[in-house]
Amino acid sequence: MKNYTSTSFFNFKLFSGSLDELVSGQKILVSTLNQYSYCIAEKDPEFKKALIGSDVLLPDGVAITASIRWLSGEKVSKIAGADVHEYLLSYLNSKGGKCFYLGSSEEVLLKIQNRLKKDYPRVSAGFCSPPYKVSFTAEDSHAMIEAVNAFQPEVLFVGMTAPKQEKWAYQFHSALDVRITCCIGAVFDFYAGSMKRPSQLWIDLGLEWLGRLISEPKRLWRRYLYYGPIFIYGMIKEKIKTEP
Repeated sequence: MKNYTSTSFFNFKLFSGSLDELVSGQKILVSTLNQYSYCIAEKDPEFKKALIGSDVLLPDGVAITASIRWLSGEKVSKIAGADVHEYLLSYLNSKGGKCFYLGSSEEVLLKIQNRLKKDYPRVSAGFCSPPYKVSFTAEDSHAMIEAVNAFQPEVLFVGMTAPKQEKWAYQFHSALDVRITCCIGAVFDFYAGSMKRPSQLWIDLGLEWLGRLISEPKRLWRRYLYYGPIFIYGMIKEKIKTEP
């Protein structure tokens, strides 16, 4: 396994290099870490194992990058799932490559397909909408793996929401005949246009989370208003612990 440029954040090794490192030819699993997934992982050992076991773990959130800087003084840039999605599509478009979208609804996947034709005309894409359920049966997973492998993509995008997508991708990574597997969740909806990502101004100000909360308060209030303070409290405790 290649050693990617990274920085330590508790038990996690967060990617801190250039996205160019991802297309080195290695078979890799890419996941993301934000303050919400960090808090959930602390209560879900299987999820935590999947995140730690990912070859590349992206620092997807200002809460994570700000905490690293506050605790260690190290400056790490945020890399969102949308960033790696855009990068990999541009890479595939430059060479006429193939990708596969596993997750979301048929409606969302059709919107992605239509947009890809305009944005990245040289990319060939396959699609599969898995059953909408809390957990998959062995038969479900087998059918999903078969659909991916039959298409033979270089890149697989998995969008089934956290922590389900990370657990599934980690469990079946070895069975997937793809070079780069990316768990990118809401990016499916962002790219399809069925869910609007906050503008670049919000992102540049480090307030993308607030823009999302305002857009979807019912779905996201717990993620930011409940787990946000829990995460901050944990970081303060760690800071006090490490103070001389």
